[in-house]
Amino acid sequence: MKYTTRQSAILLLSDGTIFHGKSIGISGTTYGEVCFNTGMTGYQEIFTDPSYFGQLMVATNAHIGNYGVNENEVESDGIKISGLVCKNFSFNYSRADASESLEDYFIKQNLICISDVDTRALVSYIRDNGAMNAVICTDGTSLEDLKMSLANVPDMKGLELASKVSTKEPYFYGDENATYKIAALDLGIKTNILRNLAKRDCYIKVFPYDSTYTDLASFNPNGFFLSNGPGDPEPLSGAIQVAKEILADNKPLFGICLGHQVIGLANGISTYKMFNGHRGINHPVKNLISGKGEITSQNHGFAVNKEELESNPDLEITHVHLNDGTVAGMRMKHKNCFSVQYHPEASPGPHDSSYLFDQFIENIKG
Repeated sequence: MKYTTRQSAILLLSDGTIFHGKSIGISGTTYGEVCFNTGMTGYQEIFTDPSYFGQLMVATNAHIGNYGVNENEVESDGIKISGLVCKNFSFNYSRADASESLEDYFIKQNLICISDVDTRALVSYIRDNGAMNAVICTDGTSLEDLKMSLANVPDMKGLELASKVSTKEPYFYGDENATYKIAALDLGIKTNILRNLAKRDCYIKVFPYDSTYTDLASFNPNGFFLSNGPGDPEPLSGAIQVAKEILADNKPLFGICLGHQVIGLANGISTYKMFNGHRGINHPVKNLISGKGEITSQNHGFAVNKEELESNPDLEITHVHLNDGTVAGMRMKHKNCFSVQYHPEASPGPHDSSYLFDQFIENIKG
């Protein structure tokens, strides 16, 4: 095997902490909020998930890239993370249906990555000190220049990012002769959500994040969907207004992740930025309606206020996160509306929560 010398690289956190590593070959600097995902598989789906826009992803799996990339498994039109931090980056890959290596995929999309980092120490540090802004540098830029630039990176709290990842023009997904028509507001929608709806005999029209209720209603849909996405939900005044008008007409409404938070805000429930957030594919959730447990995929840094939700007579909590008791799902008592904070469309899995799409269809039928 040919030995290749790689350029030294650093990860600089906003509090001045430095982690050292090696560049995978793409030279430059990239900024974002550093966070970690505990999933042991599905790195391609993570990298292309629009909810991760503006974030530097720390992979807790020791090996990244070992099964390459399959172009049919992306969640959007390209990589959405700002940069990657990992322990061992696999330049070689082994998978029957892989179309290319992760390195080639990164080169095409110019993604900066630092490997050979002590990711266990880094994750432990983030867990203790919270998610914060950081910069990956692989081009030798001076530490003082990096610190000055990093100080100007906006905090995720109060940051509207849906506009950065939403479609610019409406588009259709699925069979136009399907039984049900769904109007989806794209705040950063994942492709597998559309696959799950289409699989349940739905024809979906996906609308830009700043569309109005009138725009969505012009499709004459049987139900409405508010998608996942990145950033703080509070600045999304337009999406919140759309949710309010859907609820005023008592139309079937389903929200996931950021869409769940928007529905909360439309009902006067505040949201807050979490210390670390939930990111991984093994988060335990309890369904309070059925009493069953679910292993779920989660990816969020904001959450709805549990105390306010519990005191609201029009809403009830349907799911709770068993690690910290945060709200994982809710429904309205007198409206055809429910939402969850996690991802029932999870790809590659787990699939414990896919029944929620069936529940949406049943609500439409009802």
